[in-house]
Amino acid sequence: MSREVVVVSAVRTAIGTFGGGLKDVPPCTLAASVVRESLARAQVEGDQVGHVVFGHVVNTEPRDMYLSRVAALDGGCGQGTPAFNVNRLCGSGLQAIVSAAQAIALGDTDIAIGGGAENMSRAPYASLASRWGIRMGDAKMVDMMVGALHDPFHNIHMGVTAENVAAKMGISREDQDALAVESHNRAERATQAGYFKEQILPIVQKTRKGDVSFDADEHFRAGCTMADLAKLKPVFLKENGTVTAGNASGINDAAAAVVLMERAVADKRGLKPMARLVAYAHAGVDPKYMGIGPVPATQKVLEKAGLT
Repeated sequence: MSREVVVVSAVRTAIGTFGGGLKDVPPCTLAASVVRESLARAQVEGDQVGHVVFGHVVNTEPRDMYLSRVAALDGGCGQGTPAFNVNRLCGSGLQAIVSAAQAIALGDTDIAIGGGAENMSRAPYASLASRWGIRMGDAKMVDMMVGALHDPFHNIHMGVTAENVAAKMGISREDQDALAVESHNRAERATQAGYFKEQILPIVQKTRKGDVSFDADEHFRAGCTMADLAKLKPVFLKENGTVTAGNASGINDAAAAVVLMERAVADKRGLKPMARLVAYAHAGVDPKYMGIGPVPATQKVLEKAGLT
């Protein structure tokens, strides 16, 4: 007997830019906040959750090593609810949802939470030589945030892999800028129209001037135009480069969570699903062209879903 997986609630924080409104909020705190809110929206008691899975890449403090479990307990789940972290870099949050869905599909539980939390602004510098003694001379500090953005096989930045894809696929600077402008403009229009308000959980921080509520995405460039982006110089390749600070992926801080449930259980509870899981797929590509990975993955999932 097949078990259908549905989404019964979903919530996220607003997206903070690098060094922005969430730079002082630990990822465990962000994760616990969205877990608590996702449970409330799904009308689920914490001890009814059978598994919690969170995507997380860069540890910012010791608690992050078991961020999923911290998020589960601090977010209201029972002590008997197991949890685990997953790391698939940029795809970690999606993998967490897939892993949580698999637990339901296999009959391990009827209710699970999948999510992701990252605070790139809080990524630490590591002194890799300090534990056993530097003995003499200067010690190098390794930026773990920048390290996470480097291909481990060729030691090239993700921005360089984007340049590789652009060159191979014939994607011009103008093409990239046009897509970036459209993306920034759409995000701005959606924010102004209030389309994101329902999905965003405000994060309240206590300051000397009182409580401050972070409740709006701050990464997009307001009023962005092609002329604005045309002024920016390439960041990763000085000669014939096309990737800039305006059309590249952002460095952000945020968290999100969804409550997944077996369809029959959701129906019995009188819950209206937001979505159902039809199919998922993974793909691997040449690391030098990592950005093209979603293409074969999309082809695979369309085939699995019978939509090709």
